[in-house]
Amino acid sequence: MATKCTGCGPGYKSPLDAMKGPREEIVYLPCIYRNTGIQKPDYLATVDVDPKSPTYCQVIHRLPMPNLNDELHHSGWNACSSCFGDSSKKRNRLILPSLISSRVYIVDTGTDPRAPQMHKIVEPTDIFWKTGLANPHTTHCLGNGQIMISSIGDPSGNGKGGFILLDGKTFEVVGNWELPGEAAPFGYDFWYQPRHNVMMSTEWGAPKALAYGFNLEHVKEGLYGSKIHVWDWTTHKRLQSLDLGEEGAIPLEIRFLHDPAATEGYVGCALQGTVFRFYRTPKGEWAAEKVINVPSKKVEGWALPVMPNILISLDDRFLYFSNWLHGDIRQYDITNRRNPRLAGQLFLGGSILNDGPVKVLEDPENQSQPPPRTIKGKRIPGSPQMLQLSLDGKRLYVTTSLYSGWDKQFYPEMIKEGSVMMQIDVNTANGGLKVNENFLVDFGKEPNGPALAHELRYPGGDCTSDIWL
Repeated sequence: MATKCTGCGPGYKSPLDAMKGPREEIVYLPCIYRNTGIQKPDYLATVDVDPKSPTYCQVIHRLPMPNLNDELHHSGWNACSSCFGDSSKKRNRLILPSLISSRVYIVDTGTDPRAPQMHKIVEPTDIFWKTGLANPHTTHCLGNGQIMISSIGDPSGNGKGGFILLDGKTFEVVGNWELPGEAAPFGYDFWYQPRHNVMMSTEWGAPKALAYGFNLEHVKEGLYGSKIHVWDWTTHKRLQSLDLGEEGAIPLEIRFLHDPAATEGYVGCALQGTVFRFYRTPKGEWAAEKVINVPSKKVEGWALPVMPNILISLDDRFLYFSNWLHGDIRQYDITNRRNPRLAGQLFLGGSILNDGPVKVLEDPENQSQPPPRTIKGKRIPGSPQMLQLSLDGKRLYVTTSLYSGWDKQFYPEMIKEGSVMMQIDVNTANGGLKVNENFLVDFGKEPNGPALAHELRYPGGDCTSDIWL
């Protein structure tokens, strides 16, 4: 799935070139058994998404990890479009950090993309002893060939937002990216843009607070974050910490616009269902402003975070937002960067279904409680969480698991039934979302029992893995 270009490295020359790339044929998803009661290792699933294939909508390969209770979560690549100018680089290793065990698995996807195999395991002690970090989360490849992984904690379960560097060839731990003493209080996601000499990182919470479920008291106790951190890409110094306040508590996925000339982007904040725009000011500093707010619904006996996930289309026109509490996916036109316009909305499960135990007493948006969603005869358990968009922007893939400990707390039926993967058809001309009624991957039917599938990756890169310089 690389571009046809003699002498070029992995990925695409530009985001708009990527939009012309080939249609996705397979996707990789980590599948989790931790917290399900099934004593089996997590595994990497390969799913066929080619409508012309006889195994369409099926898991065609499973690569089990050699350990139990890792909590695979997000993944990234050894090389991406940031290395496009280097013909010696190949995108052939998928990096799979384990959120709880702190292992990092290096998976060979190059030898046989449809049947990945284990290449190397980075053990937790290597990370603990060489970096003082733990609980690795987001992976990005760097233009210099190294691999960088954010951390959310230290080996004792406290919050610590630092960055682990791996050698791009040996996958040995090199050390920390950040300078000594410069780690942030909490960590989660990050996105860099060397053209503007900047990196942005966000904050989830202390691992020992979030490991087994969400407790609102922990927010009040200061065990969750509310800041975007601004880093100097060259010196690795932390320059600013933008406090988003109560409305911006628990800022998670952060996305620069894909155009490398852009000096702005967005971050989704979990507690109150807001999206903030961050941007560089005329003075050269960075600031943030709230641009999207999903109004809270007044309900009986239930006060929980919204837990959104966001991504931006490669042409920087649409922002997609999944609302894990309410159960809807929203499509915003962000042509006007400061005033996103709701262009599409679709309910696919959630906690406020009209036949469920939660009753909405008051809704500022005046929306009726949605009915349950059934696809191919299966009632969808859980709620939309992870999103991945096709390169051309016309298909949005959705999975329903957020993190096993929180799945168990908020959607216990999903622990019993497994998560699902769905496909949404996107109207890229005028906006609008429609379920593909013929597409469903049911992870409740897996050989070892119902599994929780999380983030999606295409072998050739996608709009949440690749960064352009």
